[in-house]
Amino acid sequence: MTVLGSLNMDISVTVPRLPGPGATVVGSAARFTPGGKGANQAVAAARLGAEVRMVGCVGDDEFGRLLLAALHAEAVNADGVRAVAGIPTGLALIAVDDAGENLIVVAPGANHEAGPPEVAAAAAGPRDILVISAEIPVPAITAVLARARETPCVLNLAPAPETPEQAAALTSNGPDWLVVNESEAAAVLGWPVSGLAAAGRAASELAAAGRAAAGRAAAGRAASELAAAEHIAGAGLAAAGPRYAVVTAGAQGAALAGPDGIHTVQGFAVEAVDTVGAGDTFVGALAVALAAGVPAPQAVRAAAAAGAAAVTRHGAQTAMPRSGDILTATGVTWPVG
Repeated sequence: MTVLGSLNMDISVTVPRLPGPGATVVGSAARFTPGGKGANQAVAAARLGAEVRMVGCVGDDEFGRLLLAALHAEAVNADGVRAVAGIPTGLALIAVDDAGENLIVVAPGANHEAGPPEVAAAAAGPRDILVISAEIPVPAITAVLARARETPCVLNLAPAPETPEQAAALTSNGPDWLVVNESEAAAVLGWPVSGLAAAGRAASELAAAGRAAAGRAAAGRAASELAAAEHIAGAGLAAAGPRYAVVTAGAQGAALAGPDGIHTVQGFAVEAVDTVGAGDTFVGALAVALAAGVPAPQAVRAAAAAGAAAVTRHGAQTAMPRSGDILTATGVTWPVG
């Protein structure tokens, strides 16, 4: 599989509580670990049995060299990662509290240099499945979706687009799968998404075809919410939406909407110590299962189990599970040999 996305050096600090505006909180010593949504998804997939090729950008600096070395250590092909002179490698500043919740600030650095060379590299990659996350420029994402139409694609719309027009641009080329969490779904749809029931409703709306379907899904909402949904539909999201949409709901589980209706997957009871990278683990695991031919509902359940296993350890890439870790944490047997 090919992963097109970001590579960051994560600087993580464990704190007793997440700081509010204007607050200073004293935490543990900083930990420097490889991260970035794209690199995380690549490592997650590699640990679960996939042959993975990473495409993206780092700076021509020490952090960039460390990130490339980390990919090589996980048997990820990094030939598609370009070192950009004069631009620093992306950084993510992460605070994690005692309950495992996190606050993340990203300085994109070289990730914002992803452009025609990365589009060409991603489009020319293996044809089994393409995974894309949104920490790189929108034009690069839309261009590779347009060029790789024959390749099944999983688009992780994280972080969420800033405008409905951006959301439309990122989905109008027809990714097969759209994956978002509750806050990202809320940002795209214009109404609050919280809990598994709301996640199912959101997934259904994201996967709906046509403006009329989007309007019917919004029926009964306040006028402002309906207007927001129609704004997005008018921009083209619903008219050319993905075939499948998944909305993850944290510890509660995930909801899948597609041609066969809505399926919900209950969360797994695990002791969470750090949720950083759980969503990336979900996306990487989902792609591996889909590429291996696992049916959609079972693939989502397997991905949810992988994500649950990831939160039982600290870090992003350092916590990403192998198949045995998933079985130990959740009792789920990884379905891909």
